[in-house]
Amino acid sequence: MNDAPATASSAVPAISTRFLAVWRRNLRVWRKLMLPSIFGNFGEPLLYLLALGYGFGRLVGDIGELPYMVFLASGIICSSAMNTASFEALYSAYTRMTVQRTWGAMLDAPLTVDDVALGEISWAATKALISSSAILVVAALLGLVGGWQAILVLPVILLTGFCFGACAMVITAVSRSYDFFLYYFTLVMTPMLLLSGVFFPLDQLPPLVAQGAFLLPLAHAVEIVRPLMLGGWPSSVVLHLAVLAGYALVAFWAATLILRRRLMS
Repeated sequence: MNDAPATASSAVPAISTRFLAVWRRNLRVWRKLMLPSIFGNFGEPLLYLLALGYGFGRLVGDIGELPYMVFLASGIICSSAMNTASFEALYSAYTRMTVQRTWGAMLDAPLTVDDVALGEISWAATKALISSSAILVVAALLGLVGGWQAILVLPVILLTGFCFGACAMVITAVSRSYDFFLYYFTLVMTPMLLLSGVFFPLDQLPPLVAQGAFLLPLAHAVEIVRPLMLGGWPSSVVLHLAVLAGYALVAFWAATLILRRRLMS
C-alpha cells in the first residue's frame, strides 16, 4: 500500500482533493442501485413521519402552537441524516474495507488513508443529504414547511451527515466484525434519538437530562432545523453549528489516526 510517509507520521489529517476520487467511486456504484437505496433510506423515516405524525399525533394534539405532525417533521429529517450517514460509514464502509478489500486497492493507487477516510465520510454525508432532502420534499407537499427558510436546512443536513459519518467511521476503524456495530446503535444512537428533541420537546424532560442532551450533536441539529422548517430563524446558531463541526473534526481526526495504525500495520 502506498501512503505518504509524512501522512503516516503526522498527527493532523492531510486534506487534499484526492478524496474526491473515493467519493466519485462510491457515487458510481450507488447509481447502479439508486432506486432500492433511496427507497431504503427514505421509506423508514417516511413511515415514522406518517405513522407517528397522524396516529400518535391524534393522541398528543399540539406541541405548544404546533400540530404534532409539523413538530415531528423536522426531527425526522435530522434523525434520517444521522441514521443514513451512520449506516453508510459503518456497514458499507466496513464491507469495502474488510470484505471487498476495496480500500486496499485504493491505497495501492496514489491515495492515502486520510484520502480514503475523508472520501468515505463525505459520501456518507452525501447519502444523508439525499435521504433527508427527499423527506423535506414530502414534508413540503404535506404542508409541513412554513417558509422559504427551509431551503437552508440542506447545508445543515450536510454538516450533520458529515458529523455522524465521522463518528461512525471511528467505530468502523476499531471494529473487528459487524456485530460490534450493535453496541454503537444500542448505547449511543438510540438514546440520542430519544433524548434529542426528535419526538418530543426537550423541556418535557427532567432539567438534568435536557442539559445532557445538548452534549450530543443531534440535539443541536434539531435546534437549527426546526425553526427553519417553521419559516423562522434559530437562536444560538453559531453555537449549534460549532458543536456539529467540533464533533465532525474531532471524529475525523480520531478515525484517520486509528485507520492509519490498522491499515498500515
